[in-house]
Amino acid sequence: MIKELQPKEVFSIFHEITQVPRPSKREGKIIEWLKAFAVKHNLEHTVDEAGNIIMRKPATPGYEDKPGVILQAHMDMVCEKNNDTVHDFDNDPIHTYIDGDFIKAEGTTLGADNGIGMALMLAAITSDTLKHPALECLFTVDEETGLTGAFHLQDGCLNGKQLINLDSEDDGQIFIGCAGGIDTLAKMHYEAMRLLGDEAKRLAIHLKVGGLMGGHSGDDINKGRGNANKILVRFLYQVMQATDMQLATINGGNLRNAIAREAEAVIAIPMAYKEDIRVMLNHYIATIESEIGDVEKDFFMTLETTDMPALFIPADKAKVLIQALYACPHGMMAMSKTMPGLVETSTNLASVKMKEDEKGAFVEINTSQRSSIESKKHDLKQMVECALALACDEVTHGDGYPGWAPNPQSPLLEVTKKAYQDLFAAEPKVLAIHAGLECGLFLEKYPYLDMVSIGPQMFGVHSPQERLSISSTGKCWEWLKRVLETL
Repeated sequence: MIKELQPKEVFSIFHEITQVPRPSKREGKIIEWLKAFAVKHNLEHTVDEAGNIIMRKPATPGYEDKPGVILQAHMDMVCEKNNDTVHDFDNDPIHTYIDGDFIKAEGTTLGADNGIGMALMLAAITSDTLKHPALECLFTVDEETGLTGAFHLQDGCLNGKQLINLDSEDDGQIFIGCAGGIDTLAKMHYEAMRLLGDEAKRLAIHLKVGGLMGGHSGDDINKGRGNANKILVRFLYQVMQATDMQLATINGGNLRNAIAREAEAVIAIPMAYKEDIRVMLNHYIATIESEIGDVEKDFFMTLETTDMPALFIPADKAKVLIQALYACPHGMMAMSKTMPGLVETSTNLASVKMKEDEKGAFVEINTSQRSSIESKKHDLKQMVECALALACDEVTHGDGYPGWAPNPQSPLLEVTKKAYQDLFAAEPKVLAIHAGLECGLFLEKYPYLDMVSIGPQMFGVHSPQERLSISSTGKCWEWLKRVLETL
């Protein structure tokens, strides 16, 4: 049981958090749990209109004159599962297990992003032995799908002058900056059609791409992983060029901040191409394996005959849809010129879904653009818009969020570095992150804040491969305590 792991004061709380459903935009149950936690431990707490919770604890004796500290994490989690996993994220607890030094979940995301950050904060604010300045613990809602909590955080509700964000995922690293981002949503409406008696001359085929690693569209975008949507569309384009292909369905990916792991389509082709398409697929699989096989060792793509669908996307619409998706950029676009090893600009072709609204049937496409340079973020947004507008009648963009400019002269950074050096006799790395953090939004409302972001080692976040290092969590707990005690 993870609640028996050391440090027990952290893992016992993390275990409780995994038992409470907390999908993005549906955080009601975890909000109630946090409120009950505050009452149980006699902590002053407030809940704002957005659902953000702030807990407060006075400074311990001798620390009354020290500047107050804000600890911050988000309460929602990315809800991804394998296709063969039965799980209701609105009602079911996360089923965890221990594998060596790692905590994992059975077929779903673990939610250590950012549940372990919450657990570290709650362990700190309820500790009877930890010495610290005045503490504020800020738990925000809907970080993963819109940064809603950070956007709607009210001015004047925080008193601290220093903020430690606990939403990072790398052991021994201190983050002092992050990329800004903006999402794009496109819709292609169409009137479904029948094949007008042509079914007998055609073969219906189900194509599936799977076995990909997926991962975080910021942290993992430069690791050479395959995007299931791009892999599928590239093959569909080849088939479309070779024969009179009809497209019935296409679906792939789920969340805007996760690289698509799976995608599928149902098509109909002339019966004469029954053998040719299998040969085409074999050649195509060999090509993809030669391109990404060293990274994506479990990649597969299958072709199976299936029942003939009743309805199809009109051929002219299907053609421009495939062309637009093929043209839509995905992946790392540029590396930073000022911080070696940092991705500067990227985009993620996150999901392609078939839906219906008052206008009728449509294909919905979600993408997410990131950059540490504001002008390049908007340039890439427009590039994506131009590609998707080839097929889509609606292309809209979210409000976006700002980046967090690094401050290498930060006093909090110096304290955090020294605490790590004293504890572990090693030099922590000081970096910026390509993923989005809420810190940029906090800085807009509280421009005087001195901020750093730290966290224990995690892998595979935003995917069912998510795992949390037990030993690294223990190190991060000691590190956080030392920072609070030495500020």
